[in-house]
Amino acid sequence: MTLEADGLPTDRAASRPILAREECFAGRVWNVVSDQVDLEHARVTRDFVQHTGAVGILVLDELERLYLVRQYRHPVGGECWEPPAGLLDVADEDPVEAAARELHEEADLTAATWHTLTDYFPSAGGSSESVRLFLARDVSPVPEAERHVRSEEERDMEGAWVPLDQVLDAIADGRVHASSIVIGALALDRARRSGWSTLRPADAPWMLAPADRRRSAV
Repeated sequence: MTLEADGLPTDRAASRPILAREECFAGRVWNVVSDQVDLEHARVTRDFVQHTGAVGILVLDELERLYLVRQYRHPVGGECWEPPAGLLDVADEDPVEAAARELHEEADLTAATWHTLTDYFPSAGGSSESVRLFLARDVSPVPEAERHVRSEEERDMEGAWVPLDQVLDAIADGRVHASSIVIGALALDRARRSGWSTLRPADAPWMLAPADRRRSAV
């Protein structure tokens, strides 16, 4: 096994044949399935969360502040500071359009400039989820009359502008824990130190899980 010609480690799409599948649980947001997989040298069973995928938005203003939201996360029993984010749960919606929608709904903001910041698998051993984090700049507030009325879990969502360097300090101090803020802020700092040369177009290729691993968008 060797690295790419440029010496950089690079993931690649490489599916294996699925011999059988059982849906173990059908949830409101994602399903759990059990696949029998042919690995050539062995046949194994793999249980995993079937996930639509998600987008997150690192919103940066002219003062190098990030807009963050604090939201209750039931599985971890905590209120977490995170970038605005959401599921790819609208059929045929382009990822950057989904990000713009979430930014409008969760932060009452619009952005004129969009780039892909980074992509990641939060738990590739147990979930098909892939997350794309966008960098949104040149932001403006949504007019009061056009703002989304937040309800349910989003109703009490708190938002704040925080300097990027303070976010980095909070990560180093172990004060914030959501994967999107840790990965996103570190990637954003890397992009800033490179003079923004590491940014990719908003529609850059994305290594999403194959369609048979993802729950269909609704």
